[in-house]
This record gives sequence, structure tokens and C-alpha cells, in this order.
Amino acid sequence: MIPVCTLAELPPGESVRVLAPRPVAVFNADGELYAIDDTCSHQDAALSDGWLEGCLIECPLHAAMFDLRTGMPTGPPARRPVRTYPVVLVGDMIHVDTSVREPVA
Repeated sequence: MIPVCTLAELPPGESVRVLAPRPVAVFNADGELYAIDDTCSHQDAALSDGWLEGCLIECPLHAAMFDLRTGMPTGPPARRPVRTYPVVLVGDMIHVDTSVREPVA
């Protein structure tokens, strides 16, 4: 598991980019933590730089939106999902488990 930051460092509505072999974005969506690939499946934009609205993240490049719970795009221009990863809170520290890849929906 990869340590990300403390829960206090990721308040609701914020995201953080995790440098891993494949970059991961971790979001705090109204108190729920989610992790997905940090690269939009439409073009190479960092989703951690996008706009978070509920459980949806909007890509900053072409406004593709993805559901943080499933990684599925909500419509064009993105057509392929992004991977999701388990997020574990150990004490106050957020961890992402990139060794377990959730199946792409």
C-alpha cells in the first residue's frame, strides 16, 4: 500500500496526485475517499486537477466526467473507464492499494 497523506491534509472536495508507477488520484468526496487512475482515458490530462462534484470528477481538458465509485465515464468525449483502487484509512493516514486493481466496470 502507498501512503498518501493524513485525512486532515485532504479535506472534503479536494484531491491529491500520488506518484506511483501509474499515477493515481485520491479524492475526498464529501467524506468518502476514492482512488482512480489520474490520467483521463480520453486524453492525457490529470484528473486530480479536475472539478469534483459529488462522486463525479470532470476532466480539466475536455470536460469528460467519471464516476469515482466505478471509474465509468458518464458520456463523451471519454468512452473508456479508468481503474479504481481500494483506499484504506489506517489511523489518520490514507493509503492506496495499487496492487489490487479493481476490475474495470
